[in-house]
Amino acid sequence: MRDYNWLHEYCLNRFGSVEALEARLPQPSSDEALRQLSDDRYLSLISLRIFRAGLKHSLVDAKWPAFEQAFFGFDPEKVVLMGGERLENLMQDARLIRHLGKLKSVPRNAQFVLDVAREKGCFGALIADWPVTDIVGLWKYLAKHGAQLGGLSAPRFLRMVGKDTFIPSDDMVAALKAQGIIDKLPTSQRDRAAVQAAFNQWHAQSGRPLCQLSVMLAHTVNH
Repeated sequence: MRDYNWLHEYCLNRFGSVEALEARLPQPSSDEALRQLSDDRYLSLISLRIFRAGLKHSLVDAKWPAFEQAFFGFDPEKVVLMGGERLENLMQDARLIRHLGKLKSVPRNAQFVLDVAREKGCFGALIADWPVTDIVGLWKYLAKHGAQLGGLSAPRFLRMVGKDTFIPSDDMVAALKAQGIIDKLPTSQRDRAAVQAAFNQWHAQSGRPLCQLSVMLAHTVNH
């Protein structure tokens, strides 16, 4: 495994200047901003991520105002009361993406958001307080307790809300393979722990957030 200095030099050579590199790198939200994001916005973004999976994002995003209306602004207290008959009726609403499994995930995740909020005061506290040195643990928690948040959905949702995380995209997985850290998509606990350890080391060497390291690493793959 190469150190951060190699990664930095590689990206500088690729983009030509520090300014060009920095312009391509995301910035995570502060813990305070994550706490202040309301529970209905977390439920909306969880749901948006689930509906985006496997579909063109622009298509889903264009329909999202109709989803906001159909799901009461994603107020979890209201959404959790939506029964099977209400969801079946939404299957007739041409404004929406009519996927029953995904529609059913919304009230289930409303219950998840409410459960976390009762325990921690708000859903954002869970997201803000989880240490990024174990971000794969948060992926696992979301997949276990939420609905349809397995695979890449948990890390992509976290990136959407601004929580610092890496995302095992195709390019990043290829780069991790080239570094000898993993030999396949990191789905097992062991492989994810190996990736987390590598990112923790690069973070310690650079002080950069995981999301920036993730993007930089993906750019080491030749296209």
